[in-house]
Amino acid sequence: MEQASSILFVLGVIATAIGFAAHVGHAVLLANGRRVVSFAPAPQPAFATGGVTGSFVASRMSSASAPLELSASPSPLSRAATVITAAAFGLLLASLVTRGIAVGRGPYGNLYEFSVAFGTSILGGYLFLAQRYPIRQIGFIPVGVSLAMLLYASSLPSEIEPLVPALQNAPLLTIHVGMAVLAYGIFATAFAAGVGYLVQGTGDRIGWLPSHKTLDEVAYRAVIIGFPIFATMIILGSWWASIAWSRYWGWDPKETAALVTWLIYAVYLHARNQRRWAGRPAALLLVVGFGMVLVTYSGSLWFSGLHAYSGL
Repeated sequence: MEQASSILFVLGVIATAIGFAAHVGHAVLLANGRRVVSFAPAPQPAFATGGVTGSFVASRMSSASAPLELSASPSPLSRAATVITAAAFGLLLASLVTRGIAVGRGPYGNLYEFSVAFGTSILGGYLFLAQRYPIRQIGFIPVGVSLAMLLYASSLPSEIEPLVPALQNAPLLTIHVGMAVLAYGIFATAFAAGVGYLVQGTGDRIGWLPSHKTLDEVAYRAVIIGFPIFATMIILGSWWASIAWSRYWGWDPKETAALVTWLIYAVYLHARNQRRWAGRPAALLLVVGFGMVLVTYSGSLWFSGLHAYSGL
């Protein structure tokens, strides 16, 4: 099982790299104007001036005058990028499942396993939101972050080692850490939408990017999904801490970083609904929030504490 997991992981990394390249290629084609962003309004049909009225004519005139945003529509390259990314997600998920079977618990016992799960959840979060919103133009951002995470994971020790006593609680380990990586992956897409919003601006400066309203909506929906998952993860972590260390909260560096991350996203949810903070300030909070996600993820590498289970 361990060998099968390693093979699936390598195949997943290769597929992620190919998917990233396809997403970049799609964005480059759009940026170079190889795909038309909009058509000029078509000539008004002759029958529209001949006294014919009603909803049919209104719908025809509306469809003739409304711009057709082809940059948001699937292209052969964007379809290929999505299919390859989905294949990468499937391979990496299979790698995690086979490793979980091999170790008899959730595959989150060291930094290698957690990093693979983090990279996989980023792909899953992006694919989920891309099915509902036209954001394939910025797909290279979350897929690129996932690829970087997976490449980093490939440099880490992957040997299966016995867990320290505090981690020997398979149900809580699986649920608590699983919820963390799921929230992280969703926040990665919110980060991509935030970056896109900052580049796009309220004037929609770049024609091939999604509109600022679409990016704002994607970021908000992503945080709405990820925020309660992350909050539940913190609550379960406190419960686990009371079992393992006889206290619910000890201001451990990783605990503190997780709390700061939660507060940043809580401020974002409040700020987005305030006129003075909506738009660019809220998008900046998404960038800062994902920066804190990365600090929370890697905190045990820089600070000593009770969460130092990286295996390094």
